[in-house]
Amino acid sequence: MISAGGTGGGVYPALAVIEALDHDFDVLWVGGIGGMEAELVHRAGLKYEAIPTAGLHGVGLKNIPGNMVKVMKGVKAARKILQEYNPDVLFFTGGYVGIPIALAGRSIPSLAYVPDIEPGLALKWITRICTCTAVTAPDSRVFFPDSATIIETGYPVRRELQLDKDEARSRFGLENDRPVLLVFGGSRGARSINEALWASLPELLVHIRIIHITGQLDWPRVADVQSGLGALAADYFPYAYLHERMPAALSAADLVVSRAGASILGEFTMLGLPSILVPYPHAWRYQKVNADYLVRHGAALQIADETLSESLPRTVLGLLGDPAGLKTMSDAARSMSMPEAAKQIAAELRLLAEGGRNG
Repeated sequence: MISAGGTGGGVYPALAVIEALDHDFDVLWVGGIGGMEAELVHRAGLKYEAIPTAGLHGVGLKNIPGNMVKVMKGVKAARKILQEYNPDVLFFTGGYVGIPIALAGRSIPSLAYVPDIEPGLALKWITRICTCTAVTAPDSRVFFPDSATIIETGYPVRRELQLDKDEARSRFGLENDRPVLLVFGGSRGARSINEALWASLPELLVHIRIIHITGQLDWPRVADVQSGLGALAADYFPYAYLHERMPAALSAADLVVSRAGASILGEFTMLGLPSILVPYPHAWRYQKVNADYLVRHGAALQIADETLSESLPRTVLGLLGDPAGLKTMSDAARSMSMPEAAKQIAAELRLLAEGGRNG
């Protein structure tokens, strides 16, 4: 049984691990009522159940009692699902939806995977119950000083991500005569990144082609942006969101501008994709820690959200105009990749299901 939700950073690695299991397990995914994970799980053809739950951190004192009631209802619903499904092993990859499952399933062997360098509060709490914990990078160990069973696996990446650049570009109708920049803000989009890019398009499109994933909220503005570009619009490729084509977009790019959610630690490194990272400023520091990790290893540059508008075009053109420097960043990113992560976590789940690890 898998429990994950809230953002793509926890959902996509879980899907990659399921893929690596090669149908060895009957899988049930438990998410939150109204969670974004439901659509992704249904697209993958998996069985899905939803339970009530809510966060307790950063929600305001007046909301805590009501959210506690939702959590307890979630525990009750989780007990019923566990009794009916009778899983051999539990797998958690993030989101507070996992808390009721962890509470109700304390006696069942379990594995928590931590996608970000620093665990989210819900996932960190869940790891205290789990049999063992898998982490993306050695830097995560500092956040688990009291845990003896930590496994360094890397970030699980889907097989479909491994796509030839020429083939990937052909899927978007892109030729190989100019560099390609990919810009996106994560599964929900990012307004500040969108606006900074739109302001920079006349300067950038003279030199490069751009694939831009806006997110659904800002998509209605794209038509006006395109109409103001004139002939340059031919080199601007906007999309509200990409599902199955996202691996092709990543593979087609020479450089990416994005937020710093957990997926950058696996997808960018596997592809050797240099990046300009813009951590989301209105949340806890997880994205900043992820970005710092790639920057420290020479695989990325970082721009603060508040300086994005003035820094973006200069930074993009500076990197794409320096092939040797870009290759150094690409090599640094690729050297950090752990391509067997999904298989390793799948093997740990098999071991737990067979009773081969005692914690």
